[in-house]
Parts: sequence; structure tokens; C-alpha cells
Amino acid sequence: MASQPSTAVIVGSLRKESFSLKLARALTALAPPSLRLDVITLNGLSLYNQDLDATPPADWVDFRDRVRKADAVLFVTPEYNRSVPGVLKNAIDVGSRPYGQSVFNGKPGGVISSSPGTLGGFGANHHLRQSLVFLNVLVLQQPEAYIGGIGDAFDEKGELVKTSLREFLDAYVKAFAAWVARHQQ
Repeated sequence: MASQPSTAVIVGSLRKESFSLKLARALTALAPPSLRLDVITLNGLSLYNQDLDATPPADWVDFRDRVRKADAVLFVTPEYNRSVPGVLKNAIDVGSRPYGQSVFNGKPGGVISSSPGTLGGFGANHHLRQSLVFLNVLVLQQPEAYIGGIGDAFDEKGELVKTSLREFLDAYVKAFAAWVARHQQ
């Protein structure tokens, strides 16, 4: 693995001004020099269809290649109806198929969920973790990252302005970097 491990940061929302994308960008700014973050949005990722496994669309190939090249994976997601958004589930399906060729297999990973409400995407976080266990992603267990009250965390330019969240994300990304380094050995 590379001396500066790379992490594919998969954003589970398509919205241009999504809180998940803003969180991913904030994490990139806070990441220690020992960790490189590559933010991956899912705009344009076509729906998984097993009929296309033999000749996958170019967008699947690109997504799979970006994740495959990464040393780790970090999911940043909102919660929709107590679960992950369909676009994120689709990305997991695209990356994990055909069976036995998952680009996620054995990678250290993490999950950050958020919500304007107080639960911080708890349901999405845990549903995603269930899928990641099956995909053999080694998910960071502590600190857990359920970010509630996300609505006032960013200014109109998308800059993180909530000090307590900045401190938490700083601690989280450092713990994640240590987790990734631990699994490089």
C-alpha cells in the first residue's frame, strides 16, 4: 500500500448542496497529511443491472476503479426513511458485483451519517454497517459518527462554522487515519 493511504469518500446524496457533500469536503480540509481523501459523488452512476456484468457501463468501471485503487473507504450519508438513500445502495451494488469481485473487500472503512434531526442518521448508519459487514469492510467502531442538527453547521458558502462539529470531525478523521494505518501493516 501507498505511504500516504488514499480513502475513497463516497457521498450518499446527489443534491448539489447536500450536507453529506459539505461534510466530505470538511473532512478533506481536516485530514492529517498522512491521509489523502478522494471525494466520490454518485451523480451519473447508472443503476446496477446484473445483465450488464459482462459488459459494464463506463460509469461502473470508473467508480469501481476509483474505489479499487483506494486503500480505504469512508461513507458519508444522509438518512432517508431510517435507511440509506437508494443511490448509495446502488453504488454498493455496483462496487460489489459481480459476486466475488467486490472492490470493497478487506478495506478499512468508516461511516458518517447526518440528519437535521437529533438522531443523526442512526438508522442509515446501522443499515449501512450491515451491508459493510457482508462486504468484508473493516469498519471503524469508535468513535461512532451520528451527526444530528446538521442544518446550521455550514454557512452560505458551504464552510463549516459549527465549532463543536469541527472539533468532532477533526478527532474522527484522525482516528480514521490511525485505523487505516493500522490495517496497512
